[in-house]
Parts: sequence; structure tokens; C-alpha cells
Amino acid sequence: MAAAVLTGMRVDIWSDIVCPWCYIGKRHFEQGLAGFGPRDEIEVVYHAFELDPSIPPGAGTPILDLLATKYGMTREQAAQAEAGVAAKAEAAGLPFTGSRVMGNTFDAHRLVRLGRERGVQEQVLQALYEAYFGAGKPVFEAAELTGLAAAAGLDAAQAAQVLADGTYADAVREDEAQASSLGISGVPFTVLDGRYAVSGAQPPEAFAAALDRAWSETSSRT
Repeated sequence: MAAAVLTGMRVDIWSDIVCPWCYIGKRHFEQGLAGFGPRDEIEVVYHAFELDPSIPPGAGTPILDLLATKYGMTREQAAQAEAGVAAKAEAAGLPFTGSRVMGNTFDAHRLVRLGRERGVQEQVLQALYEAYFGAGKPVFEAAELTGLAAAAGLDAAQAAQVLADGTYADAVREDEAQASSLGISGVPFTVLDGRYAVSGAQPPEAFAAALDRAWSETSSRT
């Protein structure tokens, strides 16, 4: 007897909360997915990736200062670069502010993992993005993170406990180790059906095409 045709497909996305291209890429992916016929059969799983895990917890650097130092720019050049990213975000319908501080995102990733366990991962991640890029909030502090988690549908007391006791630290490290094993050095990085990779914040139509291709090949397997 022939085996049943497989249904459903998983999409894995590595990203960081302080990565503007991840913020924009998430919206582009969602726009590409919105027009995809069997979108209800797509499972999207977000994975942790830290742009700079060396930042000490509690430390923070204004984004323009960080860009100027990292890329050898003047502050004026850094501001121009930020304006270009802001234009991309606004074209995607996303709020964007340059009044941000770069900090350690490990704890934020642990809350995203809690969201995954509770079925609200996308909502938690979006709340963090909007707070950071839209309002310039410090998404590195326990009080801020707990409030955002609660607004996104998590239990505030449970979120606070996770932040206090180190829960999901191993899960975040596993995500990062998997990224390394796959050769992922920049984000966003999207893997469809465990086989097809899309690097960067591609336009919505590129994600739609990738979904079509991966789905057609996945659904034909028996």
C-alpha cells in the first residue's frame, strides 16, 4: 500500500532582537506567507542568534556610537546608514527609531523560547521588536522584558521566574550551536523544510517563491 502524502511544512528562522534586518525580514516573510495558499499548514519556528554575545549583561551602547566604532564611521555617516534602514522599515509598515541602545539579548531570547513553549512565540518576538525598534525601549532589563512578555500573552510571574532562574539558557545555546553547525554567520536566516535556505531580509515575493518551491517538493514526497 502506498504511503500517505506528507502534509505540513516547517520553516526555521534564526534572528536576533536587535537586528534591524531581522525585524524587517520577519515582516517580509509574513507578507510572503500571507499570499501562500496552504499557509495554515506552515509551522514557523524562531531560533536564537546573538549578534554580539560578548556584550556584558547590563551594559549598553547607543546605536550610533556602536555603528561608528564598529564600521569606522563618523556619527553623521552612522546616522545616514540608520536613515537608510529606517526607510526600509517604514516601507514595510514598521515603526523605527534611531534612539536605541545595543545590549545583551540572551535573556530576551529565553523569553522567546518560553513563548514557543506556550504557543505565543511570534507574539513575544514581535512585541520585543516593536518595543526596541519602534519605541527604543531597553529590551535587556528584567522589568521591561516581563512587562512585554505579559502584554504578548505570557504569564508575568512565570516570565519573571524564567528570567531569574536561567530557564531555557540551554535551549538558546542549542539554537546558537545549530546555527554554527549550519554555517550561519548572519541573520535573518531562513530554512524551509530543512533543505532550502534564504539568507537576509529578502523581498516578500522572494519568500513567496521559496515557499512555493519547498512546498511543491515537500507535498510530492510519499
